[in-house]
Amino acid sequence: MSFEITSELLANITSSIEASNDKAIVALFEEMHYADIAEILDELSFDNVVYIIKLLDSEKTSAVLMELDEDIREKTLQNLSAKEIAEEVEELDSDDAADIIGELSQERQDAVLSQIEDEEHVKEIEELLAYDEDSAGGLMAKELVKVNENWTVLKCVREMRAQAEEVTRVHSIYVVDDNDKLKGRLSLKDLLITSTKTAISEVYIPKVDFVNVHDNLDEVSNKMRKYDLEAIPVVDNDGILLGRITIDDIVDVIKEEADKDYQLAAGLTQDVEADDSILQLTKARLPWLFLGLLGGVGAFLIMVLFENTFDENAVLFFFTPLIAAMAGNVGVQSSAIIVQGLANDDVKGSINSRLIKEMLLAALNGLVLAVFLFGFVWFYEGKVNTALAISVSLVAVIIVAGLIGTFVPLFLNKRGIDPAIATGPFITTSNDIFGILIYFMIAKLILGI
Repeated sequence: MSFEITSELLANITSSIEASNDKAIVALFEEMHYADIAEILDELSFDNVVYIIKLLDSEKTSAVLMELDEDIREKTLQNLSAKEIAEEVEELDSDDAADIIGELSQERQDAVLSQIEDEEHVKEIEELLAYDEDSAGGLMAKELVKVNENWTVLKCVREMRAQAEEVTRVHSIYVVDDNDKLKGRLSLKDLLITSTKTAISEVYIPKVDFVNVHDNLDEVSNKMRKYDLEAIPVVDNDGILLGRITIDDIVDVIKEEADKDYQLAAGLTQDVEADDSILQLTKARLPWLFLGLLGGVGAFLIMVLFENTFDENAVLFFFTPLIAAMAGNVGVQSSAIIVQGLANDDVKGSINSRLIKEMLLAALNGLVLAVFLFGFVWFYEGKVNTALAISVSLVAVIIVAGLIGTFVPLFLNKRGIDPAIATGPFITTSNDIFGILIYFMIAKLILGI
């Protein structure tokens, strides 16, 4: 049965807190999964969130903190002492601990780290904090199971048991040399069926996928997706094994990137949520809305230039929204496909080949639509030239919109700019303007006005 938050549950928790019935609260959350607890806390008042975090055992609340909404977690950490935060951090793997510490000011970071008793844990956290948060080093965890190629199978098993106590989930066993350089991976099946006196160097698998500590997260996620990896080792420039990245962390990265791209496509310049303040939402929406306003003004100025064309062929005016809409739709379709391909690392070959393919595709689609539109305008207006002008304009507009929708995200990606920006109002507005301009220029040429 799936977990569900009810008004009765929230009311029960609130009343227990108001009555300081700590035993009831602890009993309620005792068998509950930390993700469900976080979901409940997201629905409670901030004071009640802090109350519960301080009440429950750190072994449980440390995982809850990682699942909380970022804003709520930030406020919660501000209301915890350095000692209390240290107790939470001590229960976390190094990557999650670094994430928590990284959200604090430098002064608070130093204070919390000084309260952590495990010096090795502190060293690992400090190492992770030194990496760029958008790199493999910023995402990796130091906890892993590694064995030396010169060990026997018997010694390997003993060492693995000791190391596994510090690792939440054992995805892979990595093999290193005496200098900790990654050599390969070890199969549990081979380990179980091999003589205890056999050296690991004789049974390990030398082929292992890995990422460099400075690789960006897109490269990491693409490699893990391509090879269906649950975990991937991270090495430095010399091949020294530094840590590992697990699938759960990559899923979070992919979700965050998808949310960001979706908001860019919708015309939002920064990460916002539905319950953010009116001022925050306005700041995120207004820039693209202003761009749309400028686009509308540009379209108006173009139409003014062709005022005489309207006077003699009023029907052209009524097809202007259709031309603009088709330009915007085709541009968004083209850019969305390219952006998706870039995100999945599926876009190969030169830009020119992509543009040629898109031009042919747009021309085919445009011709099919133009035939239908030609028949409609001819039937409605009774003028072949007018029908020809509108339908030819539609083909040209669709081709240009497809080329723009393809070229812009590829160009932005080459320049290191997030191409997702090209799937939103930017493409729609630019194609609206170009579409109307092309429409009237071709109509004027064919009609001889």
